[in-house]
Amino acid sequence: MTTRVIPMPRTSERVSLPQRVVHLWEKRDTPEGKQLIRYTMVSVISTVVSFAVLGLVFGVFHIWGEVGSTVFANVVASIPSYFLTRSWVWGKKGRSHLVKEIIPFWVMSALGVTFSIIGASIAKRIGTHYGLSHFEQTILVEVANVTSFAVFWVAKYLVFNRIFKVHPLEELDELVEAA
Repeated sequence: MTTRVIPMPRTSERVSLPQRVVHLWEKRDTPEGKQLIRYTMVSVISTVVSFAVLGLVFGVFHIWGEVGSTVFANVVASIPSYFLTRSWVWGKKGRSHLVKEIIPFWVMSALGVTFSIIGASIAKRIGTHYGLSHFEQTILVEVANVTSFAVFWVAKYLVFNRIFKVHPLEELDELVEAA
């Protein structure tokens, strides 16, 4: 069975959402497509971890307020995210490089947590203004957290792609010959 590949228009041309979806679907079996799918799955896993921890520390146990709980939940979710992103998405093995991998990852994670703090603060203000119950406030904080990270998702992918980029085989041959 052969599939017809629809070329993506140049960046100067307007691309509709259905065209983008079709293009992404056609690229699903390419190395880049598989990588994007794995990156998305790591994001889903991290979101589930963050969602669960936030629901527990804020919603169930009332340990901290909206902002403190959001920070804690996202830091906890960043730990499996780092290891999954490094090994599963970009196929890196061995020791992590402090300057090239760990620091940039945690800087990006800190920026994401900072962005989520803004969302949590807005959720807190809305909840206080409208006198929401704790259950309603928990839902609002969860939505704000997920929304904050959804907005930040693409930027992280682009940065992580640079951090964890593994050389294609052709480039490795050239690097070996140059060495």
